[in-house]
Amino acid sequence: MSDTPARLLKLLSLLQTPREWPGGELAERLDVSPRTIRRDVDRLRDLGYPVEASRGSVGGYRLVAGAAMPPLLLDDEEAVAIAVGLRAGAGHAIEGVDEASVRALAKLEQVLPSRLRHRVSVLQNATVPLTRGDGATIDPRTLTTLASAATGRERLRFAYRSGDGTRTKRQVEPYRLVSTGQRWYLVAYDLGREDWRTFRVDRVGEPYATGARFAPRPLPAEGAGSDAGSEDAAKFLARSMRRMKPELCLDVWFGAPAEFVTARLPAHLGAPEPDGEGGCRLRTSCTDSLEWVALRLALVDCEFSVQGPPQLVEYLDSLGARLTRAALPSSRRRDSADETGSRPTRNRDEPRRRGGWAPGLSWGTGEKPVG
Repeated sequence: MSDTPARLLKLLSLLQTPREWPGGELAERLDVSPRTIRRDVDRLRDLGYPVEASRGSVGGYRLVAGAAMPPLLLDDEEAVAIAVGLRAGAGHAIEGVDEASVRALAKLEQVLPSRLRHRVSVLQNATVPLTRGDGATIDPRTLTTLASAATGRERLRFAYRSGDGTRTKRQVEPYRLVSTGQRWYLVAYDLGREDWRTFRVDRVGEPYATGARFAPRPLPAEGAGSDAGSEDAAKFLARSMRRMKPELCLDVWFGAPAEFVTARLPAHLGAPEPDGEGGCRLRTSCTDSLEWVALRLALVDCEFSVQGPPQLVEYLDSLGARLTRAALPSSRRRDSADETGSRPTRNRDEPRRRGGWAPGLSWGTGEKPVG
């Protein structure tokens, strides 16, 4: 093989196979001399590929782990497998790998041949993921289009559906994609509104890059700069969400150690403080919905007592009554509904536990009062 670049790529492809290659076998595979193999190995080392050589009659060459990740050569099957895996990781906002999945997927699909892109789409459409159900599923092609436009500083057009169902056409200058672990958001400058906006990506439809380039604008926040763009976008999104949603000030006691509770609560709610008696107390603020917070507290799987906010106490009260009725036989469930109406009520002055305390709402059989 006289074409040096082609020979180097072929040699690299062989070395990426997890085995040790004797120099003579490599020379035979590539139809060159052992001396040429040694020179080509040196060229790969100069390019940053950590090729290790061993001496002796059974010695040879193999690619090992280095200080940095060198470029990899993938065959068709490997490229399809990686693209499908990245689409799964990007499309469901998997916490910890979501943003990296989108960046890697955008790079891969940019160079993926059309025949392989079709195979990836067929596999994606034929599989159904089993997700947690508390986040929206997104077409990975939407994510890669948004990510590529943000990276290339290219204006976007797309259809957008707001929370009340209103549909509009938007033209924006994309800044960053931000994942909350449940959903993806696009932070962008809306040219029609002449202001910054955040868009839920699962509500974005038919996005396409216009080809028009733009100079990035600074976010309207102190300390926004090019060195920490992603962090600034996340802070901007957090501020935007706080403005859009009422803030809940949580005050919850758990009848379990702080380590147990922390491992079962979402990280953004923070960690509870031990109360010195085997339990712990969580005081934090969030902008999540009442329904989501109530379910997350119940999923901690221990006794807990909610002291605030009042609307969460009220919601847990009605949810608890509904769940209690759901566990009754059908005849008793109908009688209970007839006696109390569609939603049972209780005397607010009635003590909730033995001992006469009723400062908030408690689920379970624990006796711990919280003041």
